[in-house]
Amino acid sequence: MKIIDTNVYKFSKDNKPCETAAPGELLKFKTLDCFSNKIDSEDVTMKDLDYGYDIANPAAGPVFIEGAQPGDVLVVDIYDIDVADEGTISTDDHCGPLYETTDYRTKKIKIVDGIADFNGVKFPIDPMIGVIGCAPDGEDVIDGYVGNHGGNMDNKLIKRGARLYFPVRVEGALLQMGDVHATMGDAELCGTGIEIPAEITVKVSLVKNFELHWPVLETHDRWYVNACAQEFDEALVNASKELQRLIMRITGWDAIDTYMYMSVQSDVEINQACKPCAVPLILRFGTPKLPQFAPLIPQP
Repeated sequence: MKIIDTNVYKFSKDNKPCETAAPGELLKFKTLDCFSNKIDSEDVTMKDLDYGYDIANPAAGPVFIEGAQPGDVLVVDIYDIDVADEGTISTDDHCGPLYETTDYRTKKIKIVDGIADFNGVKFPIDPMIGVIGCAPDGEDVIDGYVGNHGGNMDNKLIKRGARLYFPVRVEGALLQMGDVHATMGDAELCGTGIEIPAEITVKVSLVKNFELHWPVLETHDRWYVNACAQEFDEALVNASKELQRLIMRITGWDAIDTYMYMSVQSDVEINQACKPCAVPLILRFGTPKLPQFAPLIPQP
């Protein structure tokens, strides 16, 4: 198994690959937390770091995937996420819906046998990957941001057992990932989950020559389109159009029947909504996996 422990701070077609992998290969990504492991005590806050999106959310990689060409889909199966024994929650004074009553604070969270302890309240962790994706074919995108290449999707369902599909836009795809959370609620209200270093084990594969506009997540029972925009309405349109297109492809239904089906069988869920930070609103639009339907995306 190849070990990926080089970090970059942006998704870019110009990033030099740190490793090459063939479809079907297992990879282990060793990741820092979103603060590059620089918050080492509760006495250190985000204010002390002069924390900005140009230095945040380091991602391990990128990895050049052999045979990946523009127009293909990169498939990433998440086999395991092994986290450290301590994570960090940190706030600032300008992030999230309650920012006006919030100041800088750091809290260290111990994790013992898969259980987190917050002020004596104990609960099981559920590790997930915040930043994951491939290189865009246009301008660079810093790791703290998100787009149709992936990036900082902050989808709490991107965890052990999930499968992700990314549109390949540059040769080799250039896969990278990081920003693991031991656990995180939908919306990531204060701007952080339990941020934590981790080791992520994945398998990569390819679907050749398949049209995909936004990243798609497959769980044991649902398919989700992940999309974003500065405002909710636009993000919803982006996700809805892509889910509608994919359902029409497998069913042969017209747009209106598909629209009606989505209205009764599909759900909108919020990944991240910690505005007024500059990161766009990120959502996922999911539909059930049913035995009557072929897979939303061909299987590798």
